[in-house]
Amino acid sequence: MEIEIATIGGYEEVGRQMTAVRAGDDVVIFDMGLNLSQVLIHDNVETERMHSLDLIDMGAIPDDRVMSDLEGDVQAIVPTHGHLDHIGAISKLAHRYDAPIVATPFTIELVKQQIEGEQKFGVENDLIKMDAGETMSIGDSGKVDLEFVNVTHSIIDAINPVLHTPEGAVVYGLDKRMDHTPVIGDPIDMERFREIGREGEGVLCYIEDCTNAGRKGRTPSENVAREHLRDVLYSLEDYDGGIVATTFSSHIARVKSLVEFADDIGRQPVLLGRSMEKYSGTAERLDFVDFPTDLGMFGHRKSVDRTFKRIMNEGKEDYLPVVTGHQGEPRAMLTRMARGETPYELDEGDKVVFSARVIPEPTNEGQRYQAEKLLGMQGARIYDDIHVSGHMNQEGHYEMLDALQPQHVIPAHQDLEHLSRYIDLAENQGYQLGRDIHATRNGNLIQLVD
Repeated sequence: MEIEIATIGGYEEVGRQMTAVRAGDDVVIFDMGLNLSQVLIHDNVETERMHSLDLIDMGAIPDDRVMSDLEGDVQAIVPTHGHLDHIGAISKLAHRYDAPIVATPFTIELVKQQIEGEQKFGVENDLIKMDAGETMSIGDSGKVDLEFVNVTHSIIDAINPVLHTPEGAVVYGLDKRMDHTPVIGDPIDMERFREIGREGEGVLCYIEDCTNAGRKGRTPSENVAREHLRDVLYSLEDYDGGIVATTFSSHIARVKSLVEFADDIGRQPVLLGRSMEKYSGTAERLDFVDFPTDLGMFGHRKSVDRTFKRIMNEGKEDYLPVVTGHQGEPRAMLTRMARGETPYELDEGDKVVFSARVIPEPTNEGQRYQAEKLLGMQGARIYDDIHVSGHMNQEGHYEMLDALQPQHVIPAHQDLEHLSRYIDLAENQGYQLGRDIHATRNGNLIQLVD
């Protein structure tokens, strides 16, 4: 059976992930993501109103025109998790393919909301829920199966999909970390990865996220970030001024910790911002997390400003607002607070807790720098980098290569400069660039089996 890989997006940047795997006549697409930095650069452009071809030319979504060179029929579109760099282009591209979208329940719900919020292209693909540990048949040949393997990441309900073919398994390894003690959900299923490496023809190809391939050691568990956050907030228990926290809205485990620790230090937590309300509300509705019944979640700007007024009237010392804006996004809550555009007034000595790292990309770095400067001008004191990455450091990569023993490796989820760090790592394990390590770019086809 012929096996071919189309590296469509995410092989020259962090963002707009999209890869297609052809096994015989059956094609499966993994991820359809947005390049957030390209959207942020065009802050004055309403990207949701733009045509997909214009968004492709802008570099905001994958250029999927290479799919016309891939013989076969698309049988499934499989987003690995709910981050926008993996699902953000589904509402703009999925209508081109007569195939269902298959994902875990939390991811499917986020995809559904994305589609409903943007009706321009009339995406009507079927939505199929599949849990980690389950398998479904792909196509009519009876020879190709899709399996979901549970992984841990900075968002709940994440998986690595595995396409089982007669030539061996193709493992799509974006995005994960080795977390054996997660705050929410099950640990990464390393036992299953090791089994896949030993089964049948083994692993034909491993497509790997190499975001942290240049970082030594292993990525700490989310429990490490939780304890760091606990230590910071407990140290502020006697402070009688304002404390504001920000983190990734999609990071439900981190939001859960913030809510719990706010209560521990005698403050009422409240979640503010559209994406904060969206992700946490969805997670609670699907029973992934159990928040206090009186926890306020407000996304609409008028509701947020009313909440800020109530906090100022009743006393900042009694509340912990958890807001959007950890990257300094221009329209996010924290940035508006820094510019003095909300009823919440920052005073000298007030604390701002960033439970997030800056995404290493110039647009984010510039916006975060500006936000922190504006906060500092209002007298706020910054607590920075209370975070652990959602991606594997070097030791995690070594462990995955040892577990899977893949015949071929394709590094992804970075530009060529950063891909080289994973190439060095893989070559240390006996792989060789040009033989079984395939460094590639967006829009290329890689023939693994003729």
